[in-house]
Amino acid sequence: MIEAVGYQYFDDYFKKCSKLLKPDGLMMLQTITIADQQYKYSIRSVDFIQKYIFPGGCLPSVSKIAETITDNTDMRIINIEDIGPHYATTLSHWRERMYERIDEIRDMGYSDTFVRMWHYYLCYCEGAFIERAIGDVQMIIMKPMNRDLPYLNL
Repeated sequence: MIEAVGYQYFDDYFKKCSKLLKPDGLMMLQTITIADQQYKYSIRSVDFIQKYIFPGGCLPSVSKIAETITDNTDMRIINIEDIGPHYATTLSHWRERMYERIDEIRDMGYSDTFVRMWHYYLCYCEGAFIERAIGDVQMIIMKPMNRDLPYLNL
């Protein structure tokens, strides 16, 4: 979850990934992203999710990821797919499941305040994906000696 790494550590994160991969290695990264135009603003602000759900979290932009990989590694991004619309559906299902098991959640000692916070979080994120304010991308990143690209069925 690169969102939990923090923007100040993106360089180190991708350097380490590159170092750990074999010369012909592939890496698959799935991350929630923010629009390139919003990235600089987002790293200077704290929203609901950063305050209550993922303190210190940072959504990268696709351009920031590409820039970081290009400037710090020998890897290349060879495929990007945005699965954000599907993630909105997933969040809706998670919320439904939460309420299907609400008695178990309360039996574990979670308060109504906690439940409302998670309800809000799931709705907040679902709306953000529906409105395309955030995305969820899957990237395939390749080391230079990889020759299997035609066999990836992309």
